[in-house]
Amino acid sequence: MRNVRRYHISLTVSAPSVDKYPAKQHARKVASKLGISRGLIYLIGKPTVLFDDSDQAEAFRQRRYFYYLSGVNSPDCHLTYDIHTDLLTLYVPDFDLRRAVWMGPTLTVEEALESYDIDEARYVSSLESDIDSWLRHQKHNSRVFILHPDQRPPSIYEEGALDTQSLQPAMNTSRGVKDASEIELIRRANKVSALAHTAILENIGTMTNESEITALFLKVCITHDAPEQAYGIIAAAGENAAVLHYMKNNEPFGSRPLVCLDAGAEFSCYASDVTRTFPIGSTGEWPSVECREIYHAVERMQEECIAMIRPGVHFRDVHIHAHIVAIEELLKLGIFHSGSVEEIRQSGASTVFFPHGLGHHVGLEVHDVSEKSVMARAEDSEPTMVPVSARSPCALSAVPLEENMIVTVEPGIYFNRDAITNARQLPFARLIDFDLVEKYIPIGGVRIEDDILVTAGGYENLTTAPKGEKALEIIRKSNKQNKST
Repeated sequence: MRNVRRYHISLTVSAPSVDKYPAKQHARKVASKLGISRGLIYLIGKPTVLFDDSDQAEAFRQRRYFYYLSGVNSPDCHLTYDIHTDLLTLYVPDFDLRRAVWMGPTLTVEEALESYDIDEARYVSSLESDIDSWLRHQKHNSRVFILHPDQRPPSIYEEGALDTQSLQPAMNTSRGVKDASEIELIRRANKVSALAHTAILENIGTMTNESEITALFLKVCITHDAPEQAYGIIAAAGENAAVLHYMKNNEPFGSRPLVCLDAGAEFSCYASDVTRTFPIGSTGEWPSVECREIYHAVERMQEECIAMIRPGVHFRDVHIHAHIVAIEELLKLGIFHSGSVEEIRQSGASTVFFPHGLGHHVGLEVHDVSEKSVMARAEDSEPTMVPVSARSPCALSAVPLEENMIVTVEPGIYFNRDAITNARQLPFARLIDFDLVEKYIPIGGVRIEDDILVTAGGYENLTTAPKGEKALEIIRKSNKQNKST
């Protein structure tokens, strides 16, 4: 037989592990937005902070800009990125025996190198000398880029060496468009949220208080590796649902017809933002004609607006369409009893019932940053639909939606007593049948919200929590199962 040579083939991949958060990729992206070839980015992670006059620490929440360039969710760390040498360095806390005994050891340099997409890991004790050394060896025009004046590096530097203006806009622009890793984390956050929302639907027939909703939602998230919430849970029953950011979550249901549950899990620092409105009780049926009418109106608003999402679209145009649909539906019901759709829209009367923006970016923050507000007005667009006093804050111009942006679409119709009382005094009061509106006040409000990924060909809905008829069917099915057991 001929001799057979044996070969060992080894493949080395220079890219970060698929399990690592792509911090280095993000650092390069931010540097490209800065538009420079030399400089040092310096970021401070969230330190351990004690409550005032206490030896107890506040709950830790990593600074989101720091996480974007590190993927590190541990306190008391620092980070530098040398743009010219493409060197990303993480500084971890020095070993403290007392802290290790009481709280457990902090992150080591070996663990950091193994776990994160960084080039070097060092202890914080070397940070000041490292930055001093960097400054000494740089050309005259090299600068240290920081987010805020109060986050200066521990070093002695010449006047003009610090740039406190450029970094945050560059990072905001970078964070507006997500990469595959970020999209997957937001997708996973939505999966956990869907499990929690489904659990509420399965148990709403046996609940009697808003607090029970909050407790069960948290339990499901915690048991599925998402202990942190992207924002405070809103479990608003009846008229409480007309308060947009209601968070007391402690009132009994009584005879209230609906609950608006706005709650989203956070997964590895990435947010989901999900709102569902459904009937209280075990029947899985709308408790009144008015409830069904308003839910279907908001459902139409959301479905038509989601269908408009695609690259190149100005989100404010989608927001305006939501108002048009709301006006059409409220005209059908007689709540608007005079005026054309356009007259009502231009008057601002629809903001009495739909007072907030249609949506926002989602990412490391539930209201994530971007180059400009997603609700900004496009240049040369039609006149703003509401008076200045009623507008949401917006810039003078807007960038269009881009592939891999993630935005919420969250229309709502609300019957807030204070807003309605105020509307009676405004010029557009003649357009509204306030006697009829009184019949809808017990509903409080209806909001439906999903997280929408902008794709090359349109959109993908990342939110899988049941809504509409699917949600009602879960309530009915759970009621049947409870009766049979």
